[in-house]
Amino acid sequence: MICPKCGSEMSDDSMFCTKCGAQLGAGAQQSTGAASETAQGNFYTDPQGAQAGNAAGAFQGGPRMNNGMPYGYGNPNGGPQMNGMPYGQPYVDPKDHTAEFDAKDVTENKVVAMLPYLLGAVGIIIAALTAKDSAYVKFHIRQTLKITVLNALLALITAALCWTVIVPIAAAVCIIILLVVRIICFVNVCSGKAKEPAIVSSFGFLK
Repeated sequence: MICPKCGSEMSDDSMFCTKCGAQLGAGAQQSTGAASETAQGNFYTDPQGAQAGNAAGAFQGGPRMNNGMPYGYGNPNGGPQMNGMPYGQPYVDPKDHTAEFDAKDVTENKVVAMLPYLLGAVGIIIAALTAKDSAYVKFHIRQTLKITVLNALLALITAALCWTVIVPIAAAVCIIILLVVRIICFVNVCSGKAKEPAIVSSFGFLK
């Protein structure tokens, strides 16, 4: 047997070259075969195995999210997620309650639901007496009451601190903002929607 590395002549049953130490014969073949199997194992991809690895969080290939988990982990539909929800899902506004009301109720009482925003306290009384069985009208009466309560609080604060300069100015700005909110609510009623007023709905005591 000739050593493929240094060219020295060795016996046929030699496992290593006595001069350069190179592996010879069956040992070299076994080493080469093991290395080949290891390389194949590193690059072999089994779709079912990849899915199992994904579910266990052990799959090493492919893109991963910021938390280190592969895309689609914990998502029965697969694919990347955002805020715990899969991409492509329609956004649902938590302050929009339009779907909770009957379409017939909305259509028949839309005009009555506008009155609280147009006439204030007088509109609230008229709407409550005219459509007392309408859930849609009651919803908008509650929203108008919230705006009315905030206006009353601003008036009280302004009256108590009228001797200052900053408080009356700040109260006037807040009243203008509430007027804009009331107009937006009126436009929503015209569109047949039932949305909680912006800013007003963030006050916990008005829930």
